[in-house]
Amino acid sequence: MPQPLVSIICLCYNHECFLPEALDSVLAQTYPNLEVIIVDDCSTDNSVRIIEEYVQRYPQLRFISTGSNLGNTRAFNMGWRASHGQFILDFATDDVLLPERVARQVEQFQRLEPEYGVVYSDSEYISDESEHVYFHSQKYKAAPDGDVFAEVLGRYFICPPTMLIRREVFEELDGYDERLAYEDFDFWVRSARKYKYAYLPQVTTKRRLHSHSLSSGWYRKGNQLLASTVEVCKRAAALVQTPPERAALALRLKYEARHAYLTGNFNEAEQLLQLLKQTSGMPFLYRFIRQLNRHKINLGFLREGYHRLRYRQ
Repeated sequence: MPQPLVSIICLCYNHECFLPEALDSVLAQTYPNLEVIIVDDCSTDNSVRIIEEYVQRYPQLRFISTGSNLGNTRAFNMGWRASHGQFILDFATDDVLLPERVARQVEQFQRLEPEYGVVYSDSEYISDESEHVYFHSQKYKAAPDGDVFAEVLGRYFICPPTMLIRREVFEELDGYDERLAYEDFDFWVRSARKYKYAYLPQVTTKRRLHSHSLSSGWYRKGNQLLASTVEVCKRAAALVQTPPERAALALRLKYEARHAYLTGNFNEAEQLLQLLKQTSGMPFLYRFIRQLNRHKINLGFLREGYHRLRYRQ
């Protein structure tokens, strides 16, 4: 029986320092039936030259240039729509795959029922110098299986680059939403409403931590990441069906509203607090925060002080 085709979509933007290690890890996969598509989102460093050298040495690699800088969601969609695999792996070329990564996750999929759309796993976080930082499972200990919709509403527990995804999930969702500044939360909410998730308790991936990463400026005033979070929370509110799901969404809304307010994102905070009121009602603390927010009384120093104490910054 032939092994199902797996498409690895390698997404690159200014990864010249990490590209060789990343692409070598793809080429080192023990799984035999791979389609590898490298999508460069108009890098301004030497990434394209490195990619072209790899394509020349390894003709099985396909190279797509976006032509102009499109951002992660649009660039990835270009890649997966050009692919043919039964399973899709979204791989940023500053990360690293362990050699058995694809083989182990396909093997797990083959033991699962068709309603399982995603297999995810543990990962090792590494520095820019490829040194060990910590394991995902050390920080996010519970990794649920099955119906994870309420879990993805309430908290972060999936390391995104560890996911292997059935093609039909992307077809059902029409890929990532290109109107959003980031894809993870929206993908989890929309896919987990219909498909089950399975956890593989093994380290399959090395995820690189950067001081200049997308998430490092999450609550910077005016950042589109927070605006996208507000939009996804609105979508989630329309999808909740049970009291536990509603409670999980309320937990998320409280967290995001607090941070939005304390970072001076008053418009986003108001939207989140209004959604909290509609979803589960507003406890006294959040009614108080709403009044402070409406008068733009900035207590951001409390958040900054907490972070200095906790992280010694």
